[in-house]
Amino acid sequence: MESGAQRWGGRIDRRTSAAAVTAIFFIGGAVILIGAAPRALRHYEHFPALENIPKLSVNSKGSAADPINVALIGTDAEIGNALRAAGWVAADSLSRASKIEIAKSVLLNRPDSTAPVSLLFLFGRSQDVAYEQEVGRSARRRHHVRLWRDTTMSYHGRPVWIGGATYDLKAGISHRGFHPTHHIAPDIDEEREGLEAALARVSQAEETFRVTGVGIRLNARNAEGDRYDTDGELRVVVIPRGNVPRPSPSDPGVPFAVQIKDHIWAFGHRHGPA
Repeated sequence: MESGAQRWGGRIDRRTSAAAVTAIFFIGGAVILIGAAPRALRHYEHFPALENIPKLSVNSKGSAADPINVALIGTDAEIGNALRAAGWVAADSLSRASKIEIAKSVLLNRPDSTAPVSLLFLFGRSQDVAYEQEVGRSARRRHHVRLWRDTTMSYHGRPVWIGGATYDLKAGISHRGFHPTHHIAPDIDEEREGLEAALARVSQAEETFRVTGVGIRLNARNAEGDRYDTDGELRVVVIPRGNVPRPSPSDPGVPFAVQIKDHIWAFGHRHGPA
């Protein structure tokens, strides 16, 4: 006859076994999910060639700098016309004179709407062009985007420019050196979306879509040690040919898995730490 201790022992063994199986199931599922998620969230369906571009710019020392989060389609003139229509201007090239002018702007709180931006590198060269939009009374704060022409590809026969859009929040000293620099705002996605919205407002976005960029980053750091977060997407804006106004850009959307990721990301940003 089975004793009470034996019955309890059997129940404990069965419960332990069930708990172990459940734990193994969840651990295994988590491993599969973690391994599969990056692949499930990678999408280049609208422009497959962008899968092979560099996803981060680098500084002069080769350290990872700002993510590549935008691509503009159009000629040099079309992109310049579109950005100027949106209130952006081309940044001056770096020179002794332009460095003096931006220092005066920051220290004396006076305008310098074409102040230079620092050199970052892609394809073994510094940016081909940079555009900016000053915020406030000096060059301390500004929207800006660096652009590189990718000569290895085209989009329906049109030039492709890839770049990094960030917002200079303030001027200061680098976290990784004793040199002056601008510190970027952590939410670089906001700047990416702002650039697209600015072009759409002036009817200079014929088509917009997203592909995978650098991938999700939380508390990442650029070459100056500035923190940034991103959902990892790259926004493509097709400028109308000849800058003919297009009031309503088309957007084919993203795969379902990416939509779910977007909702989770948005919830985390609303309710997460500042």
